[in-house]
Amino acid sequence: MTARDAIDRPVVEVDALPPPHHVTEGVLVHRDVMVTMRDGVRLAADIYRPAADGVPHAGPLPVILERTAYGKGERSRSEIEVGMDLPMTRAEVASHFVRHGYVVIYQDCRGRYGSEGEFVKYLSEGADGFDTLDWIVRQVWSSGKVGTMGLSYAAHTQMALACLNPPGLATMVLDSGGFANAFTCGIRQGGAFELKQATWAYNNAHESPVVRDNPLLAKALGAEDLRSWFQAMPWSEGRSPVRWVPEYESYLLEQWRHGTFDDYWRQVGLYAAGHYDHFPDIPVAFLSSWYDCYVSCTFENYAGLSRSGTRHLDLIMGPGLHGNRNTSFAGDVSFGPNAPVGGNIAPSWLEFRRHWFDRWLKGVTPAGDDTPRVRLFLMGGGSGRRDESGRLDHGGAWIEGAQWPLPQSQEVRFFFHADGRLSPDAPRTQVAPLVYDFDPGNPVPTIGGALTSGRPVFEGGAFDQREDQRFYGVTRPGLPLSARADVLTFETEPLAADTAIVGPVSVRLFASTDGPDTDFTAKLIDVYPPGEDYPTGFAMILTDGIIRCRYRNSFEQPEPCTPGAIMELLIEPFATANLFKAGHRIRVDISSSNFPKFDVNPNTGAPEGTGRTRRMAHNAVYCDSARSSSIALRTVSVDRLSPAS
Repeated sequence: MTARDAIDRPVVEVDALPPPHHVTEGVLVHRDVMVTMRDGVRLAADIYRPAADGVPHAGPLPVILERTAYGKGERSRSEIEVGMDLPMTRAEVASHFVRHGYVVIYQDCRGRYGSEGEFVKYLSEGADGFDTLDWIVRQVWSSGKVGTMGLSYAAHTQMALACLNPPGLATMVLDSGGFANAFTCGIRQGGAFELKQATWAYNNAHESPVVRDNPLLAKALGAEDLRSWFQAMPWSEGRSPVRWVPEYESYLLEQWRHGTFDDYWRQVGLYAAGHYDHFPDIPVAFLSSWYDCYVSCTFENYAGLSRSGTRHLDLIMGPGLHGNRNTSFAGDVSFGPNAPVGGNIAPSWLEFRRHWFDRWLKGVTPAGDDTPRVRLFLMGGGSGRRDESGRLDHGGAWIEGAQWPLPQSQEVRFFFHADGRLSPDAPRTQVAPLVYDFDPGNPVPTIGGALTSGRPVFEGGAFDQREDQRFYGVTRPGLPLSARADVLTFETEPLAADTAIVGPVSVRLFASTDGPDTDFTAKLIDVYPPGEDYPTGFAMILTDGIIRCRYRNSFEQPEPCTPGAIMELLIEPFATANLFKAGHRIRVDISSSNFPKFDVNPNTGAPEGTGRTRRMAHNAVYCDSARSSSIALRTVSVDRLSPAS
């Protein structure tokens, strides 16, 4: 029995659509079509159909579906092409596809905008998506083939419905999202809680039906000072800026406090990795970027769906922030005119999707090479000067391969030395560990990285790892983070030749603490030498990661630390692709906090999300011959890199 057979079929009828609300240039628009789910809740959809002289196209057509939490009638910030000042409306995007022979449907997720029901983030999307596809394929205007698309939450909705192998699903375009395992990327990482979930809950509670219908409630929610609330963590029931919308506060606190990987995290919508073998055998296009918050989700989904050996999978990884596929910068760093997807990988993101759907929904054979490809933006190679926008010119170029990791890449390991060196040579002597105090009341501030949804508290991107008043929690503007006593820095000598690092990143850390629990963090940094525009250099963050020590042996069975016992820890920052130019240094920073990207460990061993008391932790990192802490990277010879075609 398939997953499709294992659940109740939705009680819906195949009715004619209501009269169109709008007719323009060959497009009929039916707004707020209510589709009934299996539990009787109705979800609102806007349906765009091709027409001639106000009469809908007679024959059944393939359907493109996007299920969104951000308003089916609202602009998506991702629908902006190179040269545009404002994103296209959903109607404009839909019209483009409609004029090429598709029916396009945008649907509000349960409890959002025009849809009924209670919003519980992520957990309704599998069944609701299944029911929606089941409704679509039974309409007379549907050919029975459905392609899905969408950014971020609208990528999560795609993976969730695919876990149930719904009728009609023929292809997906997963744009910067789709949980492989939300416990290890998206809600938690290494056991720590991603605080973008807190900012998202507050910001999006403003669009909940109860707030939209109650001006006084909207005013109360808007009067909260979110930045100040970040100094009052952990939050609790009725003690949070989201308390005005209890359903949002409730799901947020549940995610925050649910620290053990158990059946909660294996639910459809949070754990596609448990369903790969049941996925429909369909082609999938993956898109993400090195400063996206879903890098590891993208690669894990790619690897998991590759196991069958029969799916056509394309992968595109740009250099930008979450969903910013057509910008040429991230944070304070510019990657140059080659960075956008539009004009480099495809004429536009809109046309990339149109050609993808033409192929897999209509059977239109593409011209030229149609083999699956992995296309990556290799950051680096620029002048290192400040460009006209005031950003560091880091540069970069698109490369490609047949799979991920690139077959020509090789793993290399760099070892930490007590004198701060980062070297391919392992330590040969016994030396004392490097010890520092980790004060939860004075965490290391987050300065960029792979982040999204953090405004007005934090923001992602490539930044110099130097304290700056723009960033939340800084205490010593102007000083590098490496000046902090609780940050351990390890650097190579200046590189003798250009070095391309392309692939997964992992840190093997030997460490100890004096308490029942603590965290360790790791950052990979490209260190520019001093230059005319940057007299003290520029320490550009590439990727970072974290491990909460109670989860050092298992996410399923957390264990308290034994004070003073040496632990072997694995920290897995996101993968990256960067060309370290000759004269640059490869650097790794080790510490115990990265706030407000992650919640701060109180070092007490208190249950997740509940610790109101804190203690200082005396943490140690070992760099001797018996306990050699190190970082594993994958290098590729520059002359073996293949430019993207």
